[in-house]
Amino acid sequence: MRWNYDPPYSLRDEHGKITGFYIDLVQEVLTKMNCKAKFVELPWARALAELEAGRLDILPGTLQTAERHRFAEFSEPINHSPNVLFMKKTAISKFNVKHLNDILSMNFRLGIQVNVAYGAEFDKLMKKPAFLKKLTPLYQRNSGWKMANIDRIDGLIADEATGLMELKALGLEQIIVKTTISLSSGPSLVAFSKQSISKDFVQQFNQQLQTLIRNRDFERIRERHIPCAISQQTLGCK
Repeated sequence: MRWNYDPPYSLRDEHGKITGFYIDLVQEVLTKMNCKAKFVELPWARALAELEAGRLDILPGTLQTAERHRFAEFSEPINHSPNVLFMKKTAISKFNVKHLNDILSMNFRLGIQVNVAYGAEFDKLMKKPAFLKKLTPLYQRNSGWKMANIDRIDGLIADEATGLMELKALGLEQIIVKTTISLSSGPSLVAFSKQSISKDFVQQFNQQLQTLIRNRDFERIRERHIPCAISQQTLGCK
């Protein structure tokens, strides 16, 4: 099972334990299936490649795409926290961005993480050469916040809950803020490699996940890591 530093979804706590919303949720489901996760630390792009090859079994927090269906089975939804555009307040004053495609006519530098799916609207824009010229690829989102702070990029797309929590941790929450521009509305799921995981396993996983939701254990785990006050869009808050 993949993990990487991506609070509040996966991280190491002060005692060195791997935890986070996705980590704790999937572990609890697996425990009910008499399984135990072996964690592998991987960046996102590498994790997708390893999942496709069957060297990684489980990748939590994944959006469904036609390409990913080629090599992965998916769980039922485990989260709904949209990808949104974050901008430095000075950039908001400089650029009148109401929709993402507005940046096509602007000298706008947009930070995106490599191989991260941001939704159908973003995919359409990716087919436009003019849009591609606006992009600054990032392998680590944390470096994106620092680049935005020193005006090396004008905006950064990130998961709403993650962005708000990371900016607070960096002391940048009054400098870089969430805009009203949302890029994805689809839920996050757990992806399972078709090379190593059977459909029956995925079905059992979904059954146990539904049990957690009915028993409100899902809500308990979520609130531990993502209180509704942080992200009202998070699955279970609305």
